[in-house]
Amino acid sequence: MRVVAINGSPHRDGNAARSLSRVGEVLRNGGVDFEVIHIGDKVVRGCTACGQCRKTGDGRCAFGEAPDPVNGAVKMMSGADGIILAAPVHYSGIAGTMKSFLDRSFYVAGPGSLFRHKVGAALTVVRRSGGSSTLDALNHYLTYSEMIVATSNYWNVIHGMDAGQIDEDGEGLQILDMLAGNMLWILRMRDATRDSLDPPARQKKVFTNFIR
Repeated sequence: MRVVAINGSPHRDGNAARSLSRVGEVLRNGGVDFEVIHIGDKVVRGCTACGQCRKTGDGRCAFGEAPDPVNGAVKMMSGADGIILAAPVHYSGIAGTMKSFLDRSFYVAGPGSLFRHKVGAALTVVRRSGGSSTLDALNHYLTYSEMIVATSNYWNVIHGMDAGQIDEDGEGLQILDMLAGNMLWILRMRDATRDSLDPPARQKKVFTNFIR
């Protein structure tokens, strides 16, 4: 089993990275391959709504060639059993680079397509407030894609400003540990029933609007 985590922080070794490292340790000890893709320090343009990815259906963004990280990351995520989204909180929301990355990546993946029934989890790192609203926004991507969302015993928000300060948030650390344990359990259940339990049939997405 394999889990790919997306670090949306501009700081490669900041608190988001430390949070993912803690979750990853539990997963690795449980026999899961764990890899982090750091995109928070990259230049990632937003989605232009060109629709090319829907026309081609090849799981690639028209603007995703290197050094843009989107196509490479989508390929890695689509080949994984689980995906973790980790974002710092900027102005009570997802940091801009991470938001652009997620908009394009999950649009390319499509509703109920490349990421369908993978195990997903999200976590946020915040100095003071805005963690819940940011976590909610991250979960929108997971649920839209029909992913199986792992949870903890509270919102997956941990507090700290300078690198390492999350180590002082005892409750936040426990939340991460329980999140990792629950994700590992769901991954194992998914793997154990892969050959014995058929998933629900895919359905073509119905698109409507409210203009009459």
